[in-house]
Amino acid sequence: MDRLTREETQKQQDFNEEMLPHLDAVYNFALKLTANENDAEDLVQDTIVKAFRFFSSYEKGTNAKGWLFRILKNSYINNYRKESKRPARVDYDEIEPFYETIRSEQSNTTDLESTMFGAMMDDDISTALSRLPEDFRTVVLLCDVESFSYEEIANMLDVPIGTIRSRLHRGRNLLKAELSDYASRRGFGKD
Repeated sequence: MDRLTREETQKQQDFNEEMLPHLDAVYNFALKLTANENDAEDLVQDTIVKAFRFFSSYEKGTNAKGWLFRILKNSYINNYRKESKRPARVDYDEIEPFYETIRSEQSNTTDLESTMFGAMMDDDISTALSRLPEDFRTVVLLCDVESFSYEEIANMLDVPIGTIRSRLHRGRNLLKAELSDYASRRGFGKD
């Protein structure tokens, strides 16, 4: 069994101290981007691997959370581009039994997660957020949910602060429009 050098051990300690406290926030952001637990876990794993691999380029004591979010966002974009170029593939042999079943009888499928949590929380806000175009949704989530500053978001997304302000303004207006019925149903009138 190979032993780690003092330098490698120190790198692991520094990485754990700087990065691991932000793991929950990174996962939550990944979940909001992907809307799928498995994809979010894969994205977080990819982010942590890349962060550790390039940890030497991180300046200790700076904004670790922002650095991780930027890696995550870039990984998400790269994965999305890769997947969007790949044509959809389906193995008919795998779906044939299911296809034959649904052709012959009414199938009642339910999403267990929706059933379990449907009564506990209102999904209208999450649904409205998911309907926003990705650029606007990302900025709204980073600013209003994760509480990053405009400058931090601009650095993460590698765009000018003015673009962040514009996307945030437009994203909030789109979200407001999406949630107008929700507000009316909850008794919030227009002032």
